[in-house]
Amino acid sequence: MDEDDVSIREQNFHSQVREYIICFLLFAILYIVSYFIIRRYKRKADEQEDEDAVVNRISLFLSTFTLAVSAASVLLLPFSIVSNEILLSFPQNYYIKWLNGSLIHGLWNLVSLFSNLCLFVLMPFAFFFLESEGFAGLKKGIKARILETLVMLILLALLIFGIVWVASALIDNDTASKESLYDLWDFYLPYLYSCISLMGCLLLLLCTPVGLSRMFTVMGQLLVKPTILEDLDEQIYIITLKEEILQRKLNGVSTAVEFNSLELEHELDNVRTMKTKLERRKKASAWERNLVYPAVMILLLIETSSSVILVACNILRLLVDETAMPKGSRGPGIGSVSLFTFGFLGAALEIILIFYLMVSSVVGFYSLCFFRTFIPKKDDTTMTKVIGNCVSILVLSSALPVMSRTLGVTRFDLLGDFGRFNWLGNFYIVLSYNLLFTIMTTLCLIRTFTSAVREELLKAIGLDKLQLSNTSRDSESAKPSTNGHQKAL
Repeated sequence: MDEDDVSIREQNFHSQVREYIICFLLFAILYIVSYFIIRRYKRKADEQEDEDAVVNRISLFLSTFTLAVSAASVLLLPFSIVSNEILLSFPQNYYIKWLNGSLIHGLWNLVSLFSNLCLFVLMPFAFFFLESEGFAGLKKGIKARILETLVMLILLALLIFGIVWVASALIDNDTASKESLYDLWDFYLPYLYSCISLMGCLLLLLCTPVGLSRMFTVMGQLLVKPTILEDLDEQIYIITLKEEILQRKLNGVSTAVEFNSLELEHELDNVRTMKTKLERRKKASAWERNLVYPAVMILLLIETSSSVILVACNILRLLVDETAMPKGSRGPGIGSVSLFTFGFLGAALEIILIFYLMVSSVVGFYSLCFFRTFIPKKDDTTMTKVIGNCVSILVLSSALPVMSRTLGVTRFDLLGDFGRFNWLGNFYIVLSYNLLFTIMTTLCLIRTFTSAVREELLKAIGLDKLQLSNTSRDSESAKPSTNGHQKAL
């Protein structure tokens, strides 16, 4: 009996060590990828050998850790879905015994823990540490900046604790709920993270419909459009005339007039960019113009319409079935039952849809006028803006599994702390969330397609002729000034 107990304890010990090693390797890969991504956008001028350089380096490591946690949050659902299907297909395979329910639950718990750590500790510390200078009267240095940062973190924690305590007391006027807030670890932090998750889901509700409609425009800018009813040679000729006119104006402007010169240079850069795009369209092959662009647009349309249809079906399920709630009854464990009729094919389609929603939410986030200043630029992004981007991506990615389950995009149960949010059990909140997503996505798509039709109608009416006439008038107005300049000479 004692030998059996020892063998069981040894097996548990080895399984835990194996899970820790696998989690460490997965996170190390994500950390390395995140580091290179941030280094690509971070401003190189910040890399100096002084005290500020040390502060920037520490903030860089903390931001990289946060971005790696964000990537892990995005991969949680896809990894769990694939693991479930693999365990069902190869239940007795020796080489995949490391892939089990304990590992999946451990990953969900670690991601939840690290998300709380990054959101409430690491990122505020990185921001305050970057902005700190040390208290007056103390010797300047790293220690003084760390002391100021810690004091600011304590004050911020007290402020947030007070706000949440008062809000909870106003919403739920119960003595038990007030006293439970004194329990910092078991109630307060999960309650606070639940509020942050709700805010992240609301932000996704705002960004994702905009991103779903914006994806068509973004892909249209990246791909070569078909040249149907368009004369590229004529457009290149018009752009070339504009470029020559602007170049002559720029050469004739006095160097003392800096404002006009800068304005003309900016306009000339835009014209040259348009000319480059037109030349690229002209040089593109026939299959790239006539096959790739329509195929990608059809694929985007299928993905977008599938997401709307799935949400509409989920609304019907919510009205007739209580188990459709995100905080409903727990299903079977990992590797017990398949969630898809078509096996790996259904899992692959669901994973593609989840990634598509995440990419659309990021595109929609940077398309909103409030967050356009957050758009990172290659080799020219300050460390403060890097921290802001990492926090935004963390909030979006942490809310992605919750949003996917709430909208019915996936039927995979939320594991760990992700499935313990109180608002997930509120029928009216979940139903309203689904209805708002469907309505907002439909309105954004209608607006996008009608705006494209309006632009094409304006082109068909004679917009190109109007541009040509304006260009010819500019060229004629430029000629007398040139002749008068020659006569004066």
